[in-house]
Amino acid sequence: MYKQVIIVRNDLKLPKGKLAAQCAHASVEGVLKADKDVVSSWRRSGMMKIVVKVESESDLYKYAQLAKDKRLPVSIITDAGKTVVAPGTTTCCGVGPASEDELDAITGDLKLL
Repeated sequence: MYKQVIIVRNDLKLPKGKLAAQCAHASVEGVLKADKDVVSSWRRSGMMKIVVKVESESDLYKYAQLAKDKRLPVSIITDAGKTVVAPGTTTCCGVGPASEDELDAITGDLKLL
């Protein structure tokens, strides 16, 4: 089974619309970086996505690095700063799509948003 995990910075307290847009960016970027066969399997199984939260930018980068160390697709999203946050603010991170077991080993302790 495959899934994708989107890790969101909860400390930014983003409005719902902004949060949704940032998560969408992370998901699309992750798909573009992933192995095509994994993406095909993920699509056939329903494109499961989980959105979890961390409380700081450093926490977000910690989980991103753990995923990179496992050679999983990682997409760090930084905002252009045209609305609610300063330009260059890191808002979220997409990991996967990848094996559910691989992702759970890295992000399984994080709370759902």
